[in-house]
Amino acid sequence: MEEQDAAKPTSERHVPVLKDRCINLLAPGFEAAITRGETPVAIDATLGMGGHSEAMLQRFPDLHLVGIDRDEEALALAGARLEPFSNRTDLVHAVYDEIEDVLADLGIPEVHGILMDLGVSSLQLDERERGFAYSYDAPLDMRMDTSRGQTAADVVNNYSEDELVRIIRKWGEEKFAGRIANRIVNARAGKPFATTGELVEQIRSVVPAAAAKSGGHPAKRTFQALRIEVNEELDVLERAVPAAVAATAMGGRIVVMSYHSLEDKIVKSVFQAGSKSSAPLGFPVELEEHKPELKTITKGTEVPTAAEIAENPRAASARLRAVERIKPRRDA
Repeated sequence: MEEQDAAKPTSERHVPVLKDRCINLLAPGFEAAITRGETPVAIDATLGMGGHSEAMLQRFPDLHLVGIDRDEEALALAGARLEPFSNRTDLVHAVYDEIEDVLADLGIPEVHGILMDLGVSSLQLDERERGFAYSYDAPLDMRMDTSRGQTAADVVNNYSEDELVRIIRKWGEEKFAGRIANRIVNARAGKPFATTGELVEQIRSVVPAAAAKSGGHPAKRTFQALRIEVNEELDVLERAVPAAVAATAMGGRIVVMSYHSLEDKIVKSVFQAGSKSSAPLGFPVELEEHKPELKTITKGTEVPTAAEIAENPRAASARLRAVERIKPRRDA
């Protein structure tokens, strides 16, 4: 991170993606709780630098917020930003598929709104030493939680060629996965990879220039694949979305922003399944237990407007989905 950026207040360094749209989608869940005389509770499952959480707490003075992040530095920065609301916040170092355990530890039975802003955070992209970006040289790390787990260097230097092909093709949707994996294995035989720059150089040498012109930076998809593998992002997401549904109260809402098709596919699958009747085909009467538990709020997947992208260019690839719980929770 540049020194001048590090010195800035977090609110100046970070513009939350689709902030107003997310808060407006979540608002009816909070308002319904207030109408019932309950304290509305929100989970920011991917707290980051706390921009969305700050906006929720400012707009709803009765709201209690649970912020979850696996990145300890993000928690510290968000904690400083949210200090004026400290009596209404619980910030927890955890991965967001641990929603059930986090709420149990806090003694919170259910929540009225959950926000998930997936993928890599602005903090992680901007801090060069974290190794998430392919645009400048840094240690090949890519861990969202730097306190544990394997690094991208571990993956690149230790995975077999077949394993590298699999993850680059599957998680990166990279059609040159075979060439890239072969090049990595040949290059590491002489000297193990230590930095992002070394990896970018090898990828550039095997990805045709024409492909880079149409598909963006030649290392973009491989870096995405490594990041997903290191942080087990899609495995976590497959557990986290059902956990969010299970924790949401009647009338509560879940808003998810994804940034590539693999994430969106998982979110769509869970939301669509919850929005359909589970009655057997041809069943004459829809029993209560067969009724859908979710109602889709967004029309398919919503994309940012030109104005939202102008406010924050990182919103360009965002895809937003939202649902509302319309059936009581099983243990409610």
